Amino acid sequence: MLSTLRNIVQEVNSARDLQEALDIIVSRVQKAMGTEVCSVYLLDPVSNRYILMATEGLYRESVGQVSMGYSEGLVGLVGSREEPINLEDAPSHPRYRYFPETGEERFRSFLGVPIIHHRRLMGVLVVQQRENTRCFDEGEEAFLVTISAQLAGVIAHSEATGAISGLSLTGEEAHDVSFNGVPGAPGVAIGTGVVVYPAADLDLVPEKGTEDIDQELDLFRAAVQAVREDIERVAKRLSSQLRPEEQALFDVYLRMLGDEALPGEVANRIREGIWAQGALKQVVQQYVRHFEMMDDHYLQERAVDIRDLGRRLLSRLQEGEQKDLEYPERTVLVSEELTPSMLGEVPKGRLVGLVSVKGSSNSHVAILARAMGVPTVMGLVDIPVNQLDGKELVVDGFEGQLYASPSADLRSFYQEICDEENELIRGLEALRDKPCETTDGHRLALLVNTGLMTDVVRSLSHGAEGIGLYRTEVPFMIKDRFPSEQEQREYYREQLEAFAPNPVTMRTLDIGGDKALTYFPIQEENPFLGWRGIRVTLDHPEIFLVQVRAMLKASEGLNNLQIMLPMISNISEVEESLHLIYRVYHEVREEGYQIHMPKVGVMVEIPAVVYQIRELAERVDFLSVGSNDLTQYLLAVDRNNPRVAQLYHSYHPAVLQALVRVAQDAHSVGKPVGICGELAGDPGGALLLMAMGYDSLSMNAASLPKVKSVIRSVNREWAIQLLEDVLLLDSPHVIKSCVDLALRNAGFGRYLRPGRTSGAALAESAAS
Repeated sequence: MLSTLRNIVQEVNSARDLQEALDIIVSRVQKAMGTEVCSVYLLDPVSNRYILMATEGLYRESVGQVSMGYSEGLVGLVGSREEPINLEDAPSHPRYRYFPETGEERFRSFLGVPIIHHRRLMGVLVVQQRENTRCFDEGEEAFLVTISAQLAGVIAHSEATGAISGLSLTGEEAHDVSFNGVPGAPGVAIGTGVVVYPAADLDLVPEKGTEDIDQELDLFRAAVQAVREDIERVAKRLSSQLRPEEQALFDVYLRMLGDEALPGEVANRIREGIWAQGALKQVVQQYVRHFEMMDDHYLQERAVDIRDLGRRLLSRLQEGEQKDLEYPERTVLVSEELTPSMLGEVPKGRLVGLVSVKGSSNSHVAILARAMGVPTVMGLVDIPVNQLDGKELVVDGFEGQLYASPSADLRSFYQEICDEENELIRGLEALRDKPCETTDGHRLALLVNTGLMTDVVRSLSHGAEGIGLYRTEVPFMIKDRFPSEQEQREYYREQLEAFAPNPVTMRTLDIGGDKALTYFPIQEENPFLGWRGIRVTLDHPEIFLVQVRAMLKASEGLNNLQIMLPMISNISEVEESLHLIYRVYHEVREEGYQIHMPKVGVMVEIPAVVYQIRELAERVDFLSVGSNDLTQYLLAVDRNNPRVAQLYHSYHPAVLQALVRVAQDAHSVGKPVGICGELAGDPGGALLLMAMGYDSLSMNAASLPKVKSVIRSVNREWAIQLLEDVLLLDSPHVIKSCVDLALRNAGFGRYLRPGRTSGAALAESAAS
């Protein structure tokens, strides 16, 4: 049965549209199971009725004509119960519903299984048999359940394709087709989709030899030079928007085009008698297979870069075949795999949003998008890319959601958010130099999270009082080797000088999990529970010592450096790290540098540390909660995985209780505690954290003015009462609603970010 199942899935995957996919399913399943009837009923989201969409065995003219209510008949019973129903004599069942136009009165045995995709009931797959003595056995039932589970995604993809085209299952006009992904860069964008396809298809290049090797070599060298010039031109076009370290992303491409890299191997194949296009195909596919087999998320994204270069080179070899794209005034760039070079192809001022089927917040594109301030959604599931070209799209980079063909109501909803964001930014500029202090005099430090120099420029313009988290891994990620001590020193000095005399908290190298380096691959079955953060750098003290030495030297004359250790899980890691830091400090002093010993703190990210706060606080100068990872580990949810992202909730009671405990225990031994993460940048979350006693909040620069405005407008006692109220609740969604209601009642409804529930509820009401 396994080979039969595989063949059916492959055939359905190649279907041109939903109807063809359904016809293949009923035909192949009927044959595989040896039944007389196989039918698919899909639940129409507009009418909330089951519609017979395909059948093999019932009268064909009934397809599209027969429908039943959500809980009507045996089909409705399967759907409402969301489990298989297997009957030997279906007509005797009290829920049996007979439709004469189908001719199903001849069939007595019935087996129906639900079609469910990401918790959404999509329809019911049914097989029927004439003999009343036959009851489908357990093996047949298991096969049909497996078929349903395997094909649910294909059906969802095909159904979405039709919906994006503007039609529901019943042929009625459809709007507000939504897809859930992962936030890549915050913000909301409304624009026209421009789908970027690969410049050329390497898979279609035929294998053939050549007798004129010199001519093929000349053609290939010309293609390499042309692509190199293209990339340099794009990098120059973006130079006004990016700092040098961000432009270094394009150096990765240029290094791949060096004679000793990919072109050298292609040239060798050509000399063996293979024509240029075939040689290029072989080398690129070999590189891609090599990286994809590594099973590492970051390295897989490097395979994307190699594939993109291969396509560009092939496009030059296939002169004249590349299509010139037209970019409207408000372009939302869409692709299966967006690459950094694609961004630079859009004329300046026209790019408003990005949508990438593959990738995560760690990809090069996401890094550039945040630096450029372009709302981005990554990692979308079941999205028919080719249907989005020319369609109006809404990109919700706050929640990682995309809407196609928005209704007037939904468009208006998000346009208001865009307008309010712009108005708020202008209106809050006056707060830049004012302190973050409540009406009853409670002072709170507002800091920023940075990684790129553009973050610093934006942070200073928003009135940040320092850096609560500088992600030192960013300079490591944009190179193809470990940066030298001098290179690191220059990066760190730039950050320290920008904020002096305010504190700059630098997190030591935090790789692993979803952050990896191409030149230092980490292959693990479960990277988030593996070798990451301080575990890596303590195992490689040569990396840790060079980094700390660069930090200390960069702080000379400024002395505003603070060092923070990531992913601490026990006391011994802190003691070992402190030993190395003190060793470097004395060595640098002996070299003649006039520096002060920086404050050293630890990040509270692992649940075990929540119960060791007092012991840790006795050894360090401060603590900082990494709320994103702490939430992820407490709830056992990968926040970058769209399939479980809905379970990730910063307002979960367990998360709030843990945060309360951390603040209390840190203050009980007289040590300051801050927090860096998404919760700190949420106005409601910031109020709760202030009430808990956190001394500083570190956030994205764009969130800082809103948080400051809210805190300056309330008294701390009001926030403490709000905290006490929500700690009595047991649902994260109820807690969030309670906090949002309190903000609205206090006059801050305009500060609330667009929520997944808000957009979904509006889309649902518009559809009904």
